[in-house]
Amino acid sequence: MLTITDVAAEEISKIIQQENDADLKLRVGVMGGGCSGLNFFLNLDKEHNVYDREMTVNNIQVRVDAKSEHYLDGARIDYIDGPQGTGFTFDNPNIQRSCSCGSSH
Repeated sequence: MLTITDVAAEEISKIIQQENDADLKLRVGVMGGGCSGLNFFLNLDKEHNVYDREMTVNNIQVRVDAKSEHYLDGARIDYIDGPQGTGFTFDNPNIQRSCSCGSSH
């Protein structure tokens, strides 16, 4: 199961409110690339594909495509705002290899 921290959920809610579109959902997925072989992404969209799994995580409506679901099991989305940078981060126990570039987390 995918988790979203309270801080990340608050930030996502703010972004959705700024867009002023109640039909937007958070899409979370993976695609090939990065030093672990996977890049994780999140964006807002309205598109529902027949193979999407929809769920509510920490009061956020989330869509995950069937190919990504396995890789996201146990993943945690957080939001950081500090001297090292600002943005969303992925912590994923399914990663076998990682690097310090941050593109695979």
